[in-house]
Amino acid sequence: MNIEIIKEIAKQLEIKTSQVESVLKMLEEKDTVPFIARYRKEATGGLDEEKILFIEKQYNYEINLKERKEAVINLIEVQGKLTDELRNEIEACKKLSEVEDLYKPYKQKKKTRAAVAIKNGLQPLADYLLSLPESGNLEEEASKYLNENVKSINEAIKGGQDIIAEVVSDDAKLRWSFKDLIVESGTIVTKIKKDAVDEKKVYEMYYDYAEKVNKIADHRIMAINRSEKEKIINVSFEYDLETIKTEAHNHYLKGQNSYVDDVLIEAIDDGIDRLLLPSIENEIRSDLSDRAHKSSIEVFSLNLEKLLSQAPLKGRIVLGFDPGFYNGCKLAVVDETGKMLTVQKIYPFRKEGEIESSKIKLLKLIKDYNVKIIAIGNGTASRESEKLVAELIKENALDVSYAIVSEAGASVWSAQEDARKEFPDLAVEERSAVSIARRLLDPLAELIKIDPKSIGVGQYQHDLPEKDLNERLDEAIMKVVNRVGADLNTASSALLEHISGLNKAIAKEIVNYRETNGKFINRQDLLKVKKLGAKAFEQCAGFLRIVDGNEPLDKTNIHPESYEITRKIMEISNIKELGNKDIVFNDEKIAELNIDEYTLNDIKDSIRMPLRDYRDNFDGAILKSNVLELKDLKVDDELMGTVRNVVDFGAFVDIGLHEDGLVHISRMSMKRVNHPSEVVSVGDIVKVYVVEVDEIKGRVQLSLLSSKDLIRRDQQKNEFKNLKKARNNVYKKKEEVLDEDEAYKRLLERFGQKH
Repeated sequence: MNIEIIKEIAKQLEIKTSQVESVLKMLEEKDTVPFIARYRKEATGGLDEEKILFIEKQYNYEINLKERKEAVINLIEVQGKLTDELRNEIEACKKLSEVEDLYKPYKQKKKTRAAVAIKNGLQPLADYLLSLPESGNLEEEASKYLNENVKSINEAIKGGQDIIAEVVSDDAKLRWSFKDLIVESGTIVTKIKKDAVDEKKVYEMYYDYAEKVNKIADHRIMAINRSEKEKIINVSFEYDLETIKTEAHNHYLKGQNSYVDDVLIEAIDDGIDRLLLPSIENEIRSDLSDRAHKSSIEVFSLNLEKLLSQAPLKGRIVLGFDPGFYNGCKLAVVDETGKMLTVQKIYPFRKEGEIESSKIKLLKLIKDYNVKIIAIGNGTASRESEKLVAELIKENALDVSYAIVSEAGASVWSAQEDARKEFPDLAVEERSAVSIARRLLDPLAELIKIDPKSIGVGQYQHDLPEKDLNERLDEAIMKVVNRVGADLNTASSALLEHISGLNKAIAKEIVNYRETNGKFINRQDLLKVKKLGAKAFEQCAGFLRIVDGNEPLDKTNIHPESYEITRKIMEISNIKELGNKDIVFNDEKIAELNIDEYTLNDIKDSIRMPLRDYRDNFDGAILKSNVLELKDLKVDDELMGTVRNVVDFGAFVDIGLHEDGLVHISRMSMKRVNHPSEVVSVGDIVKVYVVEVDEIKGRVQLSLLSSKDLIRRDQQKNEFKNLKKARNNVYKKKEEVLDEDEAYKRLLERFGQKH
């Protein structure tokens, strides 16, 4: 391990170096991130999965950076061009891109104009020009380098200039300086192409658009990139070219007067215009895209994590209702464990007169299976189906609720091999009804079977780098699955493969063992599963629960390695059975066992609540019994809704209409919000207020703030503007300088608000 890198990581995370060392040591020993986060807290000081992942990735990056520095230094040294100054500059680099910039002048070039000129023997002429001779005859000097490939003086001078142009382009310090200037003061500009076809005017905002490079938001970068890719717009930069060229001239001319100044300036300008600036512009576009990609991936990852963390509806029989017009509505009843009980079809909307007969069939199904909740898919005919269900509940005074469930990905799962294997006799659309029911009953268990990119909680996900996106989404899934754990006797192979220490092959072997030998009755039985060795058992055992086995501790998240100490704790405290929240522990005697604080607290929690579900901390679905229609809404109406998606510019909230309403980021808080994820998460149940209703487009604008709150906030903004104007005079007298946050804080205090 590299102690300097470890120190730097510890500094970034504001933790001890020993914590970083412990994490790296355990990762080296093939311990998984979830295992380390849950069962090795005493070694890590309670670091969570995100910090452990950061340590792993950052250490690997720094090691790669160190190795690349060494390689570049060696490559330049072999050429005999390494100086102490250059070595120090390379070793001081913090990024791989900086190392590559410094290496660029020494890198083997493809067939460039400068490379041809060098091959033709014109390097000495370029060096002569760069030496800034005060007097002489350039034509006479250039004539020395004529040969079979350089047949004229003009060709020789032009070749020397090509070499200088490439020197300018390869100058790392100039590159960094000009890049900073463009980023800080430049503008990105978009114009519609002459032959553009944008029928729905999706990208109308960017037909004639300009914004400061350092101000542009990530979602606008993504929109510009997609619009450019679809050949709707051209993208360019505007910046102070004169300042850039003046700086370059001063850098190479060094304030001296040389008789070759005009030739040098021409070469420098060519290097800037033809090589350096296009390269910098591409690099800035790439940097902006990378930043936007990372941001979008993080938003997608967070949305997925929150979606999978939604609270399940335990102990309910659910009817999945997959709406449709001509092809009918598919109905599937599942029991409390997700087992399918029956599948039927009704055709209420195919032709007139079939609604009543469909209601009769639906009512019989509800009564026959004692259905308490109906999960209605939000696709085609969803509104009509919701109305039918609501009428049925009201007409028959049923003790039944319903929820609108996102269908995103249901058809994808229905066509997969696992779905065909589980329900070989069902049509694809009938399997979709089962999926809709299950994703209300247990969102994690069902959604885990579907490609996250098909679930509909991302932004521009099809434009993102697939490898990076998949890696981050896998990490989000890993976190949720292992925080929740899995029932060893009911979990699907798709769920099990994300458990710590397991993979797809072992997960299938667990299911095969279960099908062949019946239920697991003890965690130790896992060691009988093919491909599951001692290391895998250590990593997975604590995350796999057996509710009705022969070992009571198997239903907790206590690791088998702690069973003996757990029994001692229970014996000391005279605890006969698990599951009493009011248990009193004999802490005085327990202290004699010398158990670390983290493990002890986890054991106590598990004894008190052995079946505690991490997802109980989050909201579940909103259950309804009546219909909301767009025409019913008016401005200032107060509603409850479920956050379906969070994007850079706001959040989409399901309030029971066919289309989700948008809460713009500007209507989320009395305080400034940098990103909507600071305020809401996917799955949150929130109170919203109607701001605007567009019946023609079927859209609703929502707010998390009431109209009174919005007015009060606007008043505060006006007060803030006035305060900004006056604060310099007021606080200069006190010899005090305030930044905007401090000034705003004082303003809020004047309004009696908390900052």
